[in-house]
Amino acid sequence: MSSELVLLAMFVGLVLLILTGLPLAFALGALALFFTVTLWGSQALVVTVLQTFDTMSSEVLLAIPLYVMMAAVLQRSGIIDALYRAMELWFVRLPGGLAVGTVVICTIMAAMTGIVGAAVAAMGILALPSMLKRGYDQRLALGTICAGGTLGILIPPSVITIVYAVTAQISVGQMFIGGVVPGLLLAGLYIAYIVIRTLLQPGLAPTGATAEGVDWPRRLRALEALIIPSLIIFGVLGSIYLGIATPTEAAAVGVAGAVISAATQRRLDARMLGRAAFDTLKVSAMILWITIGAKAFVAIFTGTGGADFMLAQIEALEADRYVILLVMMLILVFLGMFLDEIGIILLCVPVFLPIIEFLEFDPLWFGIIFLISAQMAYITPPFGYTLFYLKGVVPPSIGMETIYRAIVPFFFLQVTGLLICVVWPELVLWLPQQMMAR
Repeated sequence: MSSELVLLAMFVGLVLLILTGLPLAFALGALALFFTVTLWGSQALVVTVLQTFDTMSSEVLLAIPLYVMMAAVLQRSGIIDALYRAMELWFVRLPGGLAVGTVVICTIMAAMTGIVGAAVAAMGILALPSMLKRGYDQRLALGTICAGGTLGILIPPSVITIVYAVTAQISVGQMFIGGVVPGLLLAGLYIAYIVIRTLLQPGLAPTGATAEGVDWPRRLRALEALIIPSLIIFGVLGSIYLGIATPTEAAAVGVAGAVISAATQRRLDARMLGRAAFDTLKVSAMILWITIGAKAFVAIFTGTGGADFMLAQIEALEADRYVILLVMMLILVFLGMFLDEIGIILLCVPVFLPIIEFLEFDPLWFGIIFLISAQMAYITPPFGYTLFYLKGVVPPSIGMETIYRAIVPFFFLQVTGLLICVVWPELVLWLPQQMMAR
């Protein structure tokens, strides 16, 4: 059986199993098991066992449950509520101030937790009712929360970044630092869009009475809410950038900071820690099962000559390398409408990386471009994950079609951010280069 037929059979089989609703981890594992036994016999299953052991004993992957635990504790600590109240006071006089404050909080949450669902759900519960009560346009409010929440994919510490770095065999620390400037760039684009649009159309974000009674003493007192988040961010990212700690060790620092923040907010108890630990177990198990299934699947793909076949096809095209890069980005956005980002990374990165090396692109730069595309996939209708996270917490009167329409301008802002990073790769590479110089 030729490698082309095997690849076609694997692709068709994966699509059919996913359409049945079977979880991605088990779809990948079942196909890997079937093709391994069919092509090479049962003795070859030892390769799958060895890959599973390698995954489960990875020290780098140990950072995932730690960062998830940090996010779960922070989500229950009450610190996000205090942050939102502070941003509400500081940005209320700015055009579209509550929406701008929401983007700022999403940026801070991304730097503390790196979990997209946590930011979207928290802002959907806290920020959306506040904006709607003050007469904000529904679509502006919904789009801000959706787009702001996805910053957790790019701004470190991001669980998805860890999965990408491990799969691509790139330094997790450099990937973390490389995501800082592009993440802040996207946040800046969102804020600029909100301010400019509300200046042109003041009816989208009324101010007036909402700004009354907001004096400077209240604003300054509210800044106390920034102390603990700033310390956590510095503890995690600062220790990585300065070379004091590895990303895994920095994750443990983050967990300690999250526990301290919960204690200062008087939310720390055995019940809260138990729920956070259970959430950590669920998310970590999901990620590891997908990792095991995808590694086994990709091993079959590579073993049957799939990677060589794809590279040969690219070489035969003789197209401009940026055209090929564009096609890869479109594939990622398309897959994001059906698969979660962990699955896309584990399936696509082993296939794309040889192509990227052949085209002489920087692997670290491509990794950040990949993550920006992942953000776009998260908000792309009809099945972008963030859209459903938000739908789960909005009032029943807000339909899915409203959320779809709300996200359109922010999707194009993400395209703009992607193009900026493609044209000026120094935005991605400068900080990691400084880190390496240290």
